[in-house]
Amino acid sequence: MDIQKILAKLRITELNEMQQHAAEAILCSDGDVVLLSPTGTGKTLAYLLPLLQRLDASSDEVQALVVVPGRELALQTDTVLRDMGSGFRSVSCYGGRAAMDEHRKLKEVKPQIIFGTPGRLNDHLDKENISRYGIHWLVIDEFDKCLEMGFHAEMQKLIKSLPGLKRRILLSATNAEQIPQFVNMAKKGTVVDFLPEDEQTSERVTLYEVKSPTKDKLDTLRQLLLDMGDESSIVFLNYRDSVERVNRYLSEQGFTTSFFHGGLEQKQREDALYKFSNGSANVMISTDLASRGLDIPDIANIIHYHMPESEEGYIHRVGRTARWDKQGKAFFITGPEEQIPEYVEGEVEPYTPTAKSQEPKAPKNATLYIGKGKKDKVSKGDIVGFLCKKGGLESSEIGRIDVNNRYSYVAVKREKLQQVLRQTQGEKIKGIKTIIEPVR
Repeated sequence: MDIQKILAKLRITELNEMQQHAAEAILCSDGDVVLLSPTGTGKTLAYLLPLLQRLDASSDEVQALVVVPGRELALQTDTVLRDMGSGFRSVSCYGGRAAMDEHRKLKEVKPQIIFGTPGRLNDHLDKENISRYGIHWLVIDEFDKCLEMGFHAEMQKLIKSLPGLKRRILLSATNAEQIPQFVNMAKKGTVVDFLPEDEQTSERVTLYEVKSPTKDKLDTLRQLLLDMGDESSIVFLNYRDSVERVNRYLSEQGFTTSFFHGGLEQKQREDALYKFSNGSANVMISTDLASRGLDIPDIANIIHYHMPESEEGYIHRVGRTARWDKQGKAFFITGPEEQIPEYVEGEVEPYTPTAKSQEPKAPKNATLYIGKGKKDKVSKGDIVGFLCKKGGLESSEIGRIDVNNRYSYVAVKREKLQQVLRQTQGEKIKGIKTIIEPVR
């Protein structure tokens, strides 16, 4: 496997220090590894690259399970592996969709690595949809969150059901008090600890307080977002109904938003993340569900509409910005009787929105739905060719493309959206008629 070729494909010049130490621990020992590093430092790549070097590309057996706390992280990590172009096959498994559909996909793909939630992985193992005997590697990503969410019993059952397990890799952005005994970590294991000793948040994050003159902070939030123009911002709230209320208000005010919480259907959650991550929405309004397990680059601003409920929650929220070597800002909107939580360390500067324009700035991109996908033998290259030839676009005007089994999503420059819709009406992609419409 050509590591430099993979890094070039991911547009990464070299691994950071944490990733180099993780690779050494996984490749140069036969013990278990615990990797502790802040959010946004590249832990996914830190374990995937060396793990793939230890797997057998010629085997059709499942050799590694990656346990994650939620479907978003399963899908996201699966996508990272595909983007690496390593040649290894993978599948993501999680609740909220029919297990039978996943079973069919498992038989069709013959994955060597599976990303999944504990309950769904146990279900497939119980039904023998996944052979347990070739699985030698177990990765538990965000293991502290898996425990926090009450997956003790499911994880204990999962680990007990893997007779051939040889190596474990545990990852976390916080220092867990204790690793449970049932994980059976080897005594000769290695801890790769890159958690800062005293740093609560990255020094690249600047903290601000925005005072709201009223208990209802909606207008203050609107003014703050107007200040931010087309920068990417996440607004955090503590309750699902509050998320929907704020999203309705901002949409009525002309902002292009997506909203995200655990009560949405799987497709709604995926659509919301896709629109935000590909630049088709400037603002995402969310519960703390979006504070962990999502790898969305270039988030400029974190806005605490509701104060974080704990110090750990605060750390994970702010960890969404200033990823890698970027700068970021975090804003606390405080009402007349509110204070910034005492656990917040560092200087918090006062901030008063001064937006001259009262018109929200539109995002750079818009998202197109194309009603054909992998099952129709349509690839990313086919879509680029179709949009350039029939839609009149330059390749530089096409952003992220996601090809699913029966449909595809494509980000295009917003000012070109109507042109593309007009010029592709009634046209065929690879000789097949298809639906092409904007994702609202």
